Amino acid sequence: MADGLEQSPKNWTESQVSTWLRSIGVKEQYIERLFEEEVDGKILLTLDENFLKEKICMKSGPAHLIITKRDELNSQQKTQKKKKPQKTDLEQKNNQRSITCPPTTSEGVSAPVPVTDQDVLEERQTAQTQYTLTSQEDCKPRPFDQEGIDYIYVKHRVLQPESGAFNLISPCHEFKSFAVAAALDRTRLQAKFAREVLKFATGCMNIRSNGTIHFGVMDSKEDAGYVHGEVIGIPVKEKDIYVDALDYIERSFSSDKEHVRQCVRPPRFIEVIDRESTEKMYVVEVDIVPSVGIVKSKVYAVRLPNFKESANKVEFEKETILRRVGSKTEPVIDKDLSDFYVRVKDRDAQREEAEKNKFFSAPGFCQDLGRKLTMLTTSGKKFLEKEKWFIFVTNKFKPDDLCNIDWLLNMNIFCVFDFDPDSKISGLCSKYLQHHAANLHSLQSYRMSSDSSIKEFTNNLHLFEETSWIFCNGRSEFKGNETPCDEMTWIKTKMTFLRESVSLICKQILPKGTFQVIFLLTSPVEKPLLHTFYEFFTDLEGHEDIICICESEKNFQRWQSFAEGSCGTETVNNFSVVGMKMSHVNATVQKIQPIKACATKHLPVFVKGICLLETNKEEQMGSLEILTVNHCDETSKDFINEEKANIEHQFYRGGRVTWLNFWLAEHKYVGEVIERDAYRDVSKLLKEVLRCNADQTLVTSINIYHHPGSGGSTVARQVLWNNRQDLRCAVVKLSYSAAVVAQHAVDLREYEEKDPQTCLPVLLLIEDSDKEYLDNLRNELEVACNTKRIQYGTLCFILLSCRRSHDPETRCKESPLQNVSVTHKLSAEEKRKFAGKREVLEERYEPLFILTFVLMSEEFTVEYVQGFVRHLLQDIDHQSVVTRLIRYVALLNTYVHNSFISQSHCEALLALNMYMERFRQHKFEKSLSDQAKLVFLHLRDDKTHIESIRIIHPLVAKEILQQLLGNQQTHCSLAMDLLCENVLFEHRFGREEYLLFLRALFIRRSRISKGDEYDSFFSPLIEHVCGNEKSSHNAIELLKEAFERFHKDPFFAQQLARLHYTYEKFEEAKHWAETAAKQLPNNSYILDTKGQVYRKWFQAKYKAIENGNIPITPQNTADAVETALKALECFKECERAADADMENVNSSGFFAEVEVGCSLLKLISSLQVFANRANGHSECMKYLLTDYIPEEIEDAWEPFHAHLKNLHKTMQDALEWISEDLSYFQTDIGADEEEIPESPEEKISHPLKWLAKKSAEYGKYFSEAYSTALLQPPNLTPLQKRMIIYHLGGGNVTSILSKLTDQRDAVCLLENILSLYPSNPLKARFGQRDIVNYIVAHITLNCLSPQAPKVVPLKDLQALCHQFPADKKKCLPSALFLLTLLFWPEDNDTDYEKETKYEIVQSAVEHMEKGYWTKMKDIPQRKRRLYTHFFLGSGNGLDKFVHKRKFERVTKVFSVSEKRMKWFRGEAWKKPEIAKILKRVSGWTEDGVVYLEGPQKWKFSMLPLHVPSVPHSNENINFYLGFTFRGPVACNIVVEKNSVSLNKDPVAC
Repeated sequence: MADGLEQSPKNWTESQVSTWLRSIGVKEQYIERLFEEEVDGKILLTLDENFLKEKICMKSGPAHLIITKRDELNSQQKTQKKKKPQKTDLEQKNNQRSITCPPTTSEGVSAPVPVTDQDVLEERQTAQTQYTLTSQEDCKPRPFDQEGIDYIYVKHRVLQPESGAFNLISPCHEFKSFAVAAALDRTRLQAKFAREVLKFATGCMNIRSNGTIHFGVMDSKEDAGYVHGEVIGIPVKEKDIYVDALDYIERSFSSDKEHVRQCVRPPRFIEVIDRESTEKMYVVEVDIVPSVGIVKSKVYAVRLPNFKESANKVEFEKETILRRVGSKTEPVIDKDLSDFYVRVKDRDAQREEAEKNKFFSAPGFCQDLGRKLTMLTTSGKKFLEKEKWFIFVTNKFKPDDLCNIDWLLNMNIFCVFDFDPDSKISGLCSKYLQHHAANLHSLQSYRMSSDSSIKEFTNNLHLFEETSWIFCNGRSEFKGNETPCDEMTWIKTKMTFLRESVSLICKQILPKGTFQVIFLLTSPVEKPLLHTFYEFFTDLEGHEDIICICESEKNFQRWQSFAEGSCGTETVNNFSVVGMKMSHVNATVQKIQPIKACATKHLPVFVKGICLLETNKEEQMGSLEILTVNHCDETSKDFINEEKANIEHQFYRGGRVTWLNFWLAEHKYVGEVIERDAYRDVSKLLKEVLRCNADQTLVTSINIYHHPGSGGSTVARQVLWNNRQDLRCAVVKLSYSAAVVAQHAVDLREYEEKDPQTCLPVLLLIEDSDKEYLDNLRNELEVACNTKRIQYGTLCFILLSCRRSHDPETRCKESPLQNVSVTHKLSAEEKRKFAGKREVLEERYEPLFILTFVLMSEEFTVEYVQGFVRHLLQDIDHQSVVTRLIRYVALLNTYVHNSFISQSHCEALLALNMYMERFRQHKFEKSLSDQAKLVFLHLRDDKTHIESIRIIHPLVAKEILQQLLGNQQTHCSLAMDLLCENVLFEHRFGREEYLLFLRALFIRRSRISKGDEYDSFFSPLIEHVCGNEKSSHNAIELLKEAFERFHKDPFFAQQLARLHYTYEKFEEAKHWAETAAKQLPNNSYILDTKGQVYRKWFQAKYKAIENGNIPITPQNTADAVETALKALECFKECERAADADMENVNSSGFFAEVEVGCSLLKLISSLQVFANRANGHSECMKYLLTDYIPEEIEDAWEPFHAHLKNLHKTMQDALEWISEDLSYFQTDIGADEEEIPESPEEKISHPLKWLAKKSAEYGKYFSEAYSTALLQPPNLTPLQKRMIIYHLGGGNVTSILSKLTDQRDAVCLLENILSLYPSNPLKARFGQRDIVNYIVAHITLNCLSPQAPKVVPLKDLQALCHQFPADKKKCLPSALFLLTLLFWPEDNDTDYEKETKYEIVQSAVEHMEKGYWTKMKDIPQRKRRLYTHFFLGSGNGLDKFVHKRKFERVTKVFSVSEKRMKWFRGEAWKKPEIAKILKRVSGWTEDGVVYLEGPQKWKFSMLPLHVPSVPHSNENINFYLGFTFRGPVACNIVVEKNSVSLNKDPVAC
């Protein structure tokens, strides 16, 4: 039977029927007719002779032959079926070549799939083992007697059994293992080889049959343990040994030696590939071709050579006539000899006839290769999918082929496995790089370390962003260690890397069905390429996603001989396009691409023209999705006509708007996209921003705040689309860092422009980013502009931020000059537009198919959404797995913004098995219920193109969840089900995103600043379970399960600690806090939580004592005091960890320490031993501040005395740390943050007020009663005075300065504070901190009441400063700050006095700068904005210090954010009121550095408060002077007119 036809005839395809017909000798013309009539196996079994004669016009002979042979075949199959034992599961799997389902649970859901790297490796090894066990596949012999065929055998494949003469042309075959002989010496080996060849040749020539003898193929009779015909191969050290062995012909034949030479072809050496070995093995084959013109009338006798060991030489046996009998070669015995001679003529005639038929066979069947290529690449669709990824495997390209790769340039190429080492110089890579950007990698680049995630790995290699070009066999031009090597060295050194890289891509990065692998065989095929096919075939579990394109039949032969062993001849032919020129491939594929080849893109330029945007330049700015002037023009008309309805439908159903939606509307293919009122508002703000303005900042912002799902993104993109002709527009990809985005944005701005000073502004859309990212981006852009020396007043970048908010209208009111709101509510005009559009759409679509638009036109009213969902869920099957999926998606979409579940996860849950990619989407959609089809929106990731689903709108998701659960199930139980859904939790593809969403479901807290409805202490789900479902126990169990599922994640333990202490389960809270801290002992946030456990525990114990009518005795309070001290110890640990953390600032430990300390002081002072005595407070202070211990508490509090006596100092240190921190940095809440009375996680919203309050509280406990103190100041100790000062709000710099903003009784309080200091402070010699507080109190009092009698002159304060340490390293930051302030020279100072003061100031600034950077750590400056306490005014003495409070009346009508914007843009400085108050100082700029005019000895450089305001040329300037804890700063820098360059107008910066 023909090769590959072992299966039952009823399963044969038309092609297999044709193969069988050829094997029984039917003429080609009849075979073609049957193929055209689509006769497959089933039809073949029903044929009769009449049909063949009448319909096929066949002669009676062939018709009878077909029917007879068919019947024989049928009966044979039935007999074999009875005898044949059942196949093992493994064999069946191998024969079916299907993708095996994972084991299923009792509910019919797939069991979990392991996902670790080790599991992937083991899974792969198992697959390979199975392959090896069942890989006794048949293979074809090398094409007979054809020159130049590049053929290979694969070890352990099996040739068809040895055969006798069939039709004289088809060769008979003989196998020899030759394993022992191959190791012999030259003489013995040649004798043995010649003997076998000449014996076989003589037999073939005498019966006139072609034949091939194979050495290195097993004959089961000789080779036990092997299958008959199994390819093993033999080592061949020197090929000439075998070639020269045929010289025995001259000695073995007495006559006709020349004839024998002509019939016996030289040996062929066919390489044997062994996947397990690197040793080179061959099958040596000799073809015998007894052409009738040579052998006619001849009978050949041979003397076979034989090496005699006894004689140690080659001897020749007696002359013998041999012939082939069946599959053997035997001598013609004497009695048959005369008959054998008589029949020579008959044999010659048969040979002559056979040779004639060979030359006159019908022409081969011509395939429609164009249609085949189209079907393979599109998976049967009309166009290539835009989102489909392609992986190319290729070798060396011919120059002609390189001219025809336009089709490749429009493909979405994920990576290229390139085996051409010269590709970067002269091959495909060099050509590709002329048009596209690509990242060049080696196979080693795809080795993933065990500690990195797939997301980190893909980000590091920039996969999905630019094509990854993998040089599989080195790079000839590369200086690194990537040298090309030969085949065997490659197998030894690089095979493992290839296996790992293919496995990583197929098993962990790209889900099956999202990509195709195309083998482009443009030059002779070598082993590494074949191994690559095997790796992809194994990892893809089949051939469905593999295509082979090869122009040369010759090159294809070697590929085919290897590939057909894995999947059969028929299959290889089905996925291969052979014989099609590259130019034809180029034209064919371009026709089915949705985008025209080599389309040009244009950008607007400053001089109102356009420029060409080169694709590779665009890709180098990969962090931006650039919107071009002619965006979407490259889309093919055929694609538009085919897909326009789908594109419009997807949008109105709830999909995100695409540029194609706007393009279709603009070109009238579909109706227009509605412009909401917000679009007009944003356009108006944009117009204002673009208006020329000398005070314009380099970077400006416009914010769109929108209700989730209200169309905010559509408005933002509409703004970009309609401004693409006049501005350079782009969408920021948030997966990139702000630094990279800024660099690309600068590149986009300056692309093809002459001068960086004259470029069009860039409009950047940033969607759903947090405030930190926006601030980072703004900061990076400003730094970049400053580096480029862009003229201040030039608008370079407009940041259009689009963020969700549950209260967008409030945000809009906060800053109407910057913010625009988009809500679900429609204005009257919008209602009219939506009503008109709805009518038009409902004529073309059912309302259910444009759901989101219908809901929007109804303003998402609660009643409408409820009614819609109720109607939708009628008759839903609550028990089905699809409904379970709907519940899971609804739960995630309700609680986690922008969440989704990948389609791959859904398929795993629904236990769908995807045999063929082209039916994948169809099968998935078919598996969904009607309800799921309506509410699920199919998404594609912008970057990876991986498909996922979510519910069409979050409000719909919330209502679906409500109605589907009803009273039967809670959110908690559903979340528990989701958590325990192994198939989803363990599914490999999209796993990181899924786990991220699941984690957010349990951990992420609501933040108003992030667009949420409220601030929460736990995740909204946990709050719902605790609040609405009133079950803290269930919430705890839920988090415990999450803790286990997420591999004992310490952050889940932290949440459990918080949840337990919230419900006063302190023992459990302690356990969970310690569990978290054990895993992350240096995490200040977790240590803070641990402290909070003890703090809350202490509060609960204290409350119980207060409410329990228990006497407050040392014995009754010892437990509470111990708990409080443990809390203080934890907060100290938190402070140390925060201090060591160079990337974050966490001050919570200091705040909490003060809070606990105050509570503990309250408890101590309320003890009966102190509270019930007349001098109780003095006794208490005596206990806390001295060695004295009252007898009543000595034993009960024995372990605590040392700690309690240290409480005074530790609290003071904490308060001083907080004061210093607040002195450095701006203290108001960010413009984007809501001020709320009770912030979660003990975050202090108003730290200035808090510090003043707690300082006063602290002072109160450590001082006598307030009234007594004021009556008897002389009797007070210095400590008591200091504590009273604390109590009055004068204990630290920040508290004193806060009186400038909170002015109630401030003057009186400050006068009282100053009265407590010695009347002659110079003689008092008090400490550095007291001196600082004393001086700051005077400055503050002078700002509030310049005429106050208590204020001392500036000179007295300057004299007091001389008591600060001479070594400036020992000075407090506040002391250094006062030196810069008080010693700032005055106009009436002599030159000597000025110089002396400047030296003091400069020395102080030098040390302030060092202290600033220590405080800053590695945190970006913009995250901790420097706070300017005072400005230099036009007065004298203390009157020259002007506090910011004085400016408030100028800007009081504005909100906080607008006020900041006016200062930032420089508008506020121009107010005449400010110019009257402040004094301008002179200086100059030199290479971008600001210097102060005045100091003679050293240059005095100043920090500009707003860096972009510094002129880039060297100019004379003047500016206002501010005083900060980093040193003096320059504000509102103005270039002096008499120094302005000729080409520049005076500019206020």
